[in-house]
Amino acid sequence: MNILRKALQRGLTPGNVISYLSLECMRLWGVCFGTLRLRCKAALLGVSLGPGVRAHGPVGLLRWPGGSISMGAGVSLISSWRRATAASLTAPVRLRVFGPGASIEIGEGASLNGTSITARSQRISIGRHVMLAPNCVIVDSDFHAIWPPEARLTNPGYERDAPVTIGDYAWIGMNCLILKGVSIGEGAMIGAGSVVTRHVPPFCLAAGAPARVLRRLGPEDAKSRASGPAPARPAGV
Repeated sequence: MNILRKALQRGLTPGNVISYLSLECMRLWGVCFGTLRLRCKAALLGVSLGPGVRAHGPVGLLRWPGGSISMGAGVSLISSWRRATAASLTAPVRLRVFGPGASIEIGEGASLNGTSITARSQRISIGRHVMLAPNCVIVDSDFHAIWPPEARLTNPGYERDAPVTIGDYAWIGMNCLILKGVSIGEGAMIGAGSVVTRHVPPFCLAAGAPARVLRRLGPEDAKSRASGPAPARPAGV
């Protein structure tokens, strides 16, 4: 009925009807099949899923024995270019825990779009209702020792690993890289293409490579956005 109503609003032409039916069928098929596949894989691998977790497209899961991956209620995982709004996805969502004691925790209502999260030995925590735009990468490790150079291939450098925390309602723009030991505060925004190497305070806009804080966010931003055209669905800062 919703599809028919939209088609009527824009003119009940064959092209509009076919277009809306195609979009709706694609959405329903992608969500149903992707979610079913995710839940089967999670059950086999011991990954905890809250109620209402949805996946559109394939999701890569890897959990080392003793590690943990958990997702809260209503988490959305977008792994298909058909569902991504403003960008193509270079890879599906991938959540990987490579060591005992390492963990990935995703809060309720968070949205991941082609996101790669790798916890080698530490905890990576994504807060409630965090938006991760397409093609972001989050890691807790360098994966190789820095010194001496001749030992980089053989020395994993576990002692340099550090946890990552992203606060509730944060918005991470597309193609961002978030490195080990970083804490991003509640409600913060990270500009597209940024490399985050240091802490970002709550309710701040940060961007760049390396990312630096540009300004504070506040009620005036809501007013400026309201005066301009509103995007249908944000996909990147």
